[in-house]
Amino acid sequence: MKTDILAFGAHPDDVELGCSGTIAKLISEGKTCAIVDLTKGELGTRGTDEIRKEEAARSAEILGVSVRENLGMKDGFLVNSEEYQMKIVKMIRRYRPEIVLANAIDDRHPDHAKAAKLVSDACFLSGLRKVETVDQGGNQEVWRPKHIFHYIQWKNIRPEFVIDISDHLDKKIEACMAFKTQFYDPDSTEPITPIATKDFLESLTYRAQDLGRLSGGYLCRRFHD
Repeated sequence: MKTDILAFGAHPDDVELGCSGTIAKLISEGKTCAIVDLTKGELGTRGTDEIRKEEAARSAEILGVSVRENLGMKDGFLVNSEEYQMKIVKMIRRYRPEIVLANAIDDRHPDHAKAAKLVSDACFLSGLRKVETVDQGGNQEVWRPKHIFHYIQWKNIRPEFVIDISDHLDKKIEACMAFKTQFYDPDSTEPITPIATKDFLESLTYRAQDLGRLSGGYLCRRFHD
């Protein structure tokens, strides 16, 4: 199954927060997209990994992505190992994307930067003929994406281009809020976390608006929507 875009997130909801506006926009233009979550987010303060699985499925439905998978890597302990690289190589060769979207190259959560490097290295290895993988009973063909872009997350890294998602911001917020356990809910009795505040919820809008104001349209690896 070939897709145009393959989006990776260290945790369920990383893709939604970092680049779901871009995904919604590209899907509206006829592109196809798959999402691969590296971990189940089992160390998250709020909710459970089973609930987050349900929330991730609902968010994928909202965005209209073709498929969503979870590789079951260890939350909080991502390592750039051969084992994890090969799992990602299989996904790249399975979906053969032209574009890969990956975590921030530097961020508050250590898994994010680790995932950024892990995915980037796997994209290179996926194009090597002597790196052999088997998927669904057959040998996979080599595949290397044309572009890898790293979205911005918690830290205010200066983007080198900005995607205009003016017509898709509402869908981005809807996709994020599908993760009901993770974000602001005044009726929730779960502990407050940095992303479960009203301020953080509001930042999804005002941060996008400010980046739109500042954007200069420079094409490079780091971006935000």
